[in-house]
Amino acid sequence: MPESKEQSRLAGSQSFRPDIEGLRAIAVLGVVAFHFGLNQLPGGFAGVDIFFVISGYLITSHLQNEIAKRGTVDLWRFYARRARRLLPASLLVILITLLVGYFVLSPSEQQLYSKGALYASAYVINLWLIRWSLDYFAPDAADNPFIHFWSLSVEEQFYLAWPALLLLFAWLRPGKRGLAIQMGLVAAVSFAACAWLTTVSQPWAFYFSPFRAWEFAAGGLISLAVAQPWAREFRASPVLGWAGLVLIAVAYLTLSEEGAFPGIAALLPVVGTAIVILAGARQVATGPNRWLGNPVFQWVGKLSYSLYLWHWPVIVYATILKPELTLADRLGCLLLTFALSMLTYHLVENPIRRNGWLTARSRRSLGFAAMLTAMGVTVAYGSAGLAGSHVDSQQLFIQKSAERKSAAREAGSSCVSTLEIDEPVACELGDGKSQTTVVLFGDSHADHWSSPLAKIAREKGWRLVTYLKGACPAARVTVWSATMKRKFDECDRWRETAMRKIISLDPALVVVSQFSHHYVENDIEDNAYHPLDVGTWVEGVKSSLDTLRNAGIEVVLLRDVPLHKLDVSRCVQRALWQERGAAVCDTPRSQALDDRVYEAEKAAAAEMGIPYVDTSGMFCDDRKCSSMIDGRLTYRDRQHIAAPYAESLAPSLERAVFPRLEAREVRR
Repeated sequence: MPESKEQSRLAGSQSFRPDIEGLRAIAVLGVVAFHFGLNQLPGGFAGVDIFFVISGYLITSHLQNEIAKRGTVDLWRFYARRARRLLPASLLVILITLLVGYFVLSPSEQQLYSKGALYASAYVINLWLIRWSLDYFAPDAADNPFIHFWSLSVEEQFYLAWPALLLLFAWLRPGKRGLAIQMGLVAAVSFAACAWLTTVSQPWAFYFSPFRAWEFAAGGLISLAVAQPWAREFRASPVLGWAGLVLIAVAYLTLSEEGAFPGIAALLPVVGTAIVILAGARQVATGPNRWLGNPVFQWVGKLSYSLYLWHWPVIVYATILKPELTLADRLGCLLLTFALSMLTYHLVENPIRRNGWLTARSRRSLGFAAMLTAMGVTVAYGSAGLAGSHVDSQQLFIQKSAERKSAAREAGSSCVSTLEIDEPVACELGDGKSQTTVVLFGDSHADHWSSPLAKIAREKGWRLVTYLKGACPAARVTVWSATMKRKFDECDRWRETAMRKIISLDPALVVVSQFSHHYVENDIEDNAYHPLDVGTWVEGVKSSLDTLRNAGIEVVLLRDVPLHKLDVSRCVQRALWQERGAAVCDTPRSQALDDRVYEAEKAAAAEMGIPYVDTSGMFCDDRKCSSMIDGRLTYRDRQHIAAPYAESLAPSLERAVFPRLEAREVRR
C-alpha cells in the first residue's frame, strides 16, 4: 500500500512530496469511510486505486533513477526495502486479528479465516478470493477479517514483476519516447482486458494482478512525464491539480459497489490521481499542493498504511459483536483504529524500517522477511488446526446442517445453474418412471424447497423435475447481478427457455418460488441491488404464471421465506462457542417479512386463480422467526433454509401445496 517518505524522496525531483502524502490521506480516508458505512461516499473504495497509482509512480521513479545511474537495479536491495516497510506491520495485524478472532468467531469460522490469514501472509489472498467470489454458495465475504489484504497481495505481486519489466525495457534501449510507448502498451493491454472482464467475470478483473497492472503503469507513465523539465515549469499546474482532485471527488461521490468496477469506471480515480501527481511536480506551495500539504493530511498520510491494515478487522469484529452499530459506535471504532495505527507506526513500522542492523545488508532484511512470512503461514496453519479441535458435537451438528446440500444440489452440480449459464438443466428426483410429474421452478429460494419436495415425490411415487438458477427469479423481469455488476441477461434467456421446456413436459403441477425480498423494494433487505418497484415485480410474476397457466398447467406460488438479519448458522455457532443461547439469533417477525410484497403477490395470484401458499408459519410465530426449531437449525445463512430442516417440512408442505393434485390422484 502507501510508500514511505524515504521512497518519496527518491522519486522524481529527489525531494519529499507533501502532495503525495496528502493523496495517501485522501485514499485511506475514502476506504475507511466506505467500510465504516458513510453513505455520502459510496465510492470511497476507489481509494485503493489511488494507492496503486502512487505506488506505480514512486517505484518507477526510483527504479528508473537507479537504472539511469547504474545501468541496472539492485533487486536484493529493492526487495529488502519493501520487506522492511510492509511485512512487520502486516504480520502484527494478522496475528492480533487471529487472536481476537478466537474469542469473537466460532471455531468453524476460525478455521475458514485462518486460511485467509495464511494466504494473506504469503501475499496471494487475491487468488483465493477470486475462487471465493465466483462461488455462489460461498460464505459472505463481509465477515472475512482478512479480505482487505487482497490489495497488498496485488501490490506485492507488482513489486515482483515490475522491476524485471523495467530492466527488460532498459536492455532494449528504446530511448525515453520508446520507454513511454512500451509502458503505455502494457497499460493499454491491461486496461482493455480489465474493462472486458469487468463485464464478463468481475472478480477476475477486480482481484487478479495483471488486470490491475494498468493502474500501476499509469503511475509509471506519470513518473516519466514528471522527470521532464516542462512538467516542473508548467504554470497552469494548480488548475490541473484541482481538476485531478475533482475527478477523485466525483469517483468518491458517484461510484458505488453496485456498479461495474474496476473497468472503465476506475479511470476516474486513476486519471485523477495521475493528474494531481503530475501537477505537483512544480512543487509550488499554492492551490492543491497547499491544500494537500495541510498538517492533518500529512499526519493521516503518514499513518495511512497502518490505518488501512487495522480499519477492516476493527469494523468487522465490532459489527459481529454488535450488528446494529450506532454513530457513536462507529466513531469509537474510528478512534480505536487511529490508536492502533499510531502504536503500530511508532513501535513497529518506523523502528524496523530504519533498523541499522537490518539496513546494513540486504540479505539480513530478506532473511528477516522470510522468517516473518514463515511465521505468519505457520501460525495461521496452527490456528486452523486449533480451531478444528474446538468443534464439539453441537458445533459439528450446526456446521453439518448448514453444509448439507439441498436435494437438487446433491443430485448434480449443474442442477442449480451458475450465473454465466443460460441453458437450463433439468434434474429428476423421485420416481423417474412415474406418470405424474411435478416441476420446481425458480432461483435458490426454489432450490431449498427441493429437499421436502423430493421426499414427498419419493413417498408418493411422483417424478420431480427441477429448473433452477441462482439469483434468477421465475418472474419475467430483468434483474441486476450483484456478482457480475450488470444486468443479468443470462437470467432472461434461461427463464424463457426453461418455461418452454416446462410446458413441453406437460407436468401435473409447477411449484414456483423466488427470493422476492432481494428483487423488490422493501424494508427488509438492506443489500438489494437495483430493486424493482412492487408494481413492476407483480407484472413480471403474473406474466410468467400466465404463460404456464395458458398452457393448461396448474401452478402454485410460494411466498418468499423470512429474511434474517444475521447469518443464522454462524450466529448460532458463535452463540454456542460463547456459551449463549441460540435465541439471540432469532429475528423479530416485523424485521424478517415484508407484508407489502406478500399482499401484492397474494392479490395477483388470487386474481389469476392460482394458489398462493404462505410459508411464514413454518419459521415464525407472531413475534419472531426462530433460528432453531425442534432442535433443528432453520437456516444455513440469512436466507436459505437448512436442508435437514427443509426436509422436516415435507408434511406441512404437502398439505399446503398438493391437495388438488392428491385429489386427482385418488380419483385416478
